[in-house]
Amino acid sequence: MGIGDVYEVTTGNCSDLYYLDTGMYDTPQYGAVYILDADNPAIIDTGIGTRYENILDALAELDIAREDVEYILPTHVHLDHAGGAGYLAAELPNATVGIHKIGARHLVDPSRLVKGTKMAVGDAWEFYAEPKPVPEDRIRELTDGDVIDLGNHTLGVHHAPGHAPHQVIFHDPRNDAVFTADAAGIYHQDADRVLVTSPPPNFDLAQCLTDVKLIDALQPSTLLYAHFGPKETGERLQTYANVLTEWVDEIAAAKADLGDDEAVVDHFLETTDLDELWGERKARDEIRMNTSGVLLALAREQETA
Repeated sequence: MGIGDVYEVTTGNCSDLYYLDTGMYDTPQYGAVYILDADNPAIIDTGIGTRYENILDALAELDIAREDVEYILPTHVHLDHAGGAGYLAAELPNATVGIHKIGARHLVDPSRLVKGTKMAVGDAWEFYAEPKPVPEDRIRELTDGDVIDLGNHTLGVHHAPGHAPHQVIFHDPRNDAVFTADAAGIYHQDADRVLVTSPPPNFDLAQCLTDVKLIDALQPSTLLYAHFGPKETGERLQTYANVLTEWVDEIAAAKADLGDDEAVVDHFLETTDLDELWGERKARDEIRMNTSGVLLALAREQETA
């Protein structure tokens, strides 16, 4: 399994479905793009813009003509999911870009999105490509309850704003699967481990837990993680709810004990074991971002208390 490789999803009842390792942050098994080879093909999530040519190569490998791709579907506008949308739209002339209505303007004009991303990811910006704007007339604004008709597959759109207000998940009933975006956390295949994602500025624990219940209510047999890959559902949704709640509780306790936000971040940098999964650079970036997102959410709670 390597960066740029394409794999068929054979989990559960899935068919016509493939995923690509985008090599996000130069880290294997971190970022996935899915290709649904339906009557009207769709690409779910787009990566950060770097190596977008690998997605085009995957289409060729699957014998899907560029002009036949019907939809490009970022689950939300965070650039690790939508950074490649403009690049793909330029190469796939008939594809509509579907995005939740809250995020549509950020694909047309990514300037504020770029500014916010640089603040959130710090030095990791070096791994990103400057996003290309998506023409406004190529965008379909999605909302909760919409259905995307791909012929022999349909995708139900469900708003899941805990991770970000513009996030949706897609439910494919025929495959009995959900494209989880970041609503079910991060899944590390080799470690068989569910991990948190809680970035600034909009992380909301209560809403994230509601989003987990939303996915659970759909009763999918397969979870299609953007980070990373397909896995049978099993107990992973409840595991994520527990892990995320414990993570927030740990940060709240460290904040009460240490006071200073930077001291809290340093504490979790010193105690993390994520370097065993992704290497030191990616682990440090992940911890700093996820800790900062929870600290910001806790500060919001204090302001409104």
